Amino acid sequence: METNIGITQKNRQAVSVALSKLLADEFVLYTKTRNAHWNVEGSDFHSMHLFFESQYEQLDDIMDSVAERIRTIGHYAPATLKSFLKLTHLSETENKNGSLDFIKELLADHETIIEFIRGNVNPFANTYKDAGTSDFITGLMETHEKMAWMLRAHLQ
Repeated sequence: METNIGITQKNRQAVSVALSKLLADEFVLYTKTRNAHWNVEGSDFHSMHLFFESQYEQLDDIMDSVAERIRTIGHYAPATLKSFLKLTHLSETENKNGSLDFIKELLADHETIIEFIRGNVNPFANTYKDAGTSDFITGLMETHEKMAWMLRAHLQ
């Protein structure tokens, strides 16, 4: 059945493409954060193990909400590793297993996502006439900014 929410099909398609890239980024960041949780070593192991767990739990909720937003505007969310790797802006690197190495990489990824989201807030609202998705990603941006702050605080 056709989605009739006051946004043209062309505009919903454009928003869906951007949200699919965001979902891919969120999935890759989630996976990298899980890696940090599983593989962190050092004298701060326990506290960092718990910290990374809290971060990947937040990312799990974010991924679900992005996928549901894509469905809400009438499109299918990408859901394969192949599609995520094709769509993501992020890259994987081999790390040492120290918490600071993980933190630096995860922080850079959060900042990449923040910049991508920030670049889409106004186009979603103004160009594509989708104030709902613009508002939605503004909230996501704020969540990533807070998560980045928590990571950054470890580097001070």
